[in-house]
Amino acid sequence: MDKLIRTAIEGLRKDLEVFVSSLPNDRVKEIFDNCFYNTLTTTVKIEEGDAFVITGDIPAMWLRDSSAQINHYLPFVKNNLALKEIVTRVIKRQMDCICYDPYANAFNREENGQGYQDQTKLSKMVWERKYEIDSLCYPLILCYDYYKATGDKDIFDVTFLAAVEKILLVFETEQYHEEKSEYRFQRFDCSETDTLKRGGLGATVAYTGMTWSGFRPSDDACEFGYLVPSNMMACVALKDLEMIALEVLDNQALCNRAKYLRTKIDQGITKFGVVKHPKFGQIYCYETDGLGNHVLMDDANAPSLMSAPYFGYVKKEEPIYQNTRAFLLSKENPYFYEGSYCSGIGSPHTPEGYVWHIALAMQGLTAETKDEKRQIMEYILRTDNGNCYMHEGFNPNDPSEFTRPWFAWANSIVSEFMLDVYGYNQNRNI
Repeated sequence: MDKLIRTAIEGLRKDLEVFVSSLPNDRVKEIFDNCFYNTLTTTVKIEEGDAFVITGDIPAMWLRDSSAQINHYLPFVKNNLALKEIVTRVIKRQMDCICYDPYANAFNREENGQGYQDQTKLSKMVWERKYEIDSLCYPLILCYDYYKATGDKDIFDVTFLAAVEKILLVFETEQYHEEKSEYRFQRFDCSETDTLKRGGLGATVAYTGMTWSGFRPSDDACEFGYLVPSNMMACVALKDLEMIALEVLDNQALCNRAKYLRTKIDQGITKFGVVKHPKFGQIYCYETDGLGNHVLMDDANAPSLMSAPYFGYVKKEEPIYQNTRAFLLSKENPYFYEGSYCSGIGSPHTPEGYVWHIALAMQGLTAETKDEKRQIMEYILRTDNGNCYMHEGFNPNDPSEFTRPWFAWANSIVSEFMLDVYGYNQNRNI
């Protein structure tokens, strides 16, 4: 293990000593220990001035996953110099990746040409080039949360500014996807979930003010181009950028540009992303196209509709969110599943009927009552298959049937939920 990682872990163990001693039993302690440190112990690759974060069982760095995998360390980073160094190196790598290709979702450690060979603008640094709004939102939010936790302004350098320019240009271009976008993506000899229609352009959309996404956070193709939870996340990321522009950069023009874009996206969500359900009333849809079509569902991957308060788009008591949440946790949601071990939200990305640990943790993190949080924690304790690690999707009637035994994002967010449910609340919004 690299000395920097070992030193960071030693500091974390000291900070969490009292918390861990308060956990109810040895099994809970083992799950927390395994999950909390999993990113550092297995996925961070250190080189001089650099940190590369793989997802676990895939040797590539996703912009989304690498942010989510270290988010639970932010409350501890200020006084842990080794951890701070690791996080700043991850942020620097993310900004470099965005500058390299803002439409790519996953990157290689070096220009080795590994990954998917799809019909799109290929390059040897890119593992996969599925354009997903959240891939650009996660790093922005991570930067601002890191700054708030530490006061450190050094990350806002010329590379950060170059990456921000790329992000804004992509978001603005994809508001007019039909007219302005040059992005195309096709994967051959595969299911429809891995490729875009119309020669890689995607399903037809009309202008809404929202920004278009080719793929969901699951890496599955969008059915309709305006992915509402990802646009919600874009609003949060742009608001964070406004604050960075004012508090750090003293750049009113950048603030105004981000605010204008955020306002248009938010107006689009309000006008096109809310529909009336016959049972639940006004709810957020998952996707829409601006032409009258929409998808009513949620996906286990975040950003999801469930996660809207977690990221700070709405307060969890907001009526439309509450209506949406009731829909999501009902059989009206086609990806809500029930079994003898638990109930929860799954994804078309995994076998039908499988519940995800990420979705359970997100339900717990956004729950209003301690009773619901405790119930979710019980579900998690029942479904790790006895190995004290989390998985991607699992069969809620037989947790020994699961996907991805090494999935660091799931481990990270479950440990974040455990900090919350056992009294060490770290989330900035809820």
